[in-house]
Amino acid sequence: MVALLVFEREQQLRFKAGVPDDVAVDLSLVKLPDDALMFPNPPAPEEGFSFTKLRNPDNMTKEFVRKARKLGFPGLRFHDLRGSFVTIMLDAGRPVHAVAAHCGHDPAVMLRAYAKRTKKADTSMAEAIAELSKGALGG
Repeated sequence: MVALLVFEREQQLRFKAGVPDDVAVDLSLVKLPDDALMFPNPPAPEEGFSFTKLRNPDNMTKEFVRKARKLGFPGLRFHDLRGSFVTIMLDAGRPVHAVAAHCGHDPAVMLRAYAKRTKKADTSMAEAIAELSKGALGG
C-alpha cells in the first residue's frame, strides 16, 4: 500500500512539473499546494487540473476495484482497507479509544464492526485462559 501511495504522489509531482513518466528527474524541488489531496478529482477536459478538488466517491471506488482486480485482488473493496487498518492497529496494541477516534467511531461500534479475530488475539486469549486455569487449579 505504501508503494502505491508513493507512486501516486510521484505521479502528481510529475504532472505538476510537466515531466513525462519515462524521464528520470529529481522531483524533490517540486511542491504541491499545502491543501493538496492524495487523490484529487481528475479534471473534465474543459477544466484545469486542481490538486484540491475532491473526487467523486463512486468513481474512486470503481477505480480502486479496477486496480485491485488488475493486481490480483478480485472482490477487494476500498472500504475493506478500513477494517484491515482497525484490525492491524488493535493487534499492534494501539488503544481502542485512539483507533476509534482516528476512524471517527464510538469505540464499542468500532469493535463490533471492524475488529476481526486475529492469530495474535487467539494466542493472547489462550494465554489468558491458561493463566486463569493455573490459578484456579493451584498450579
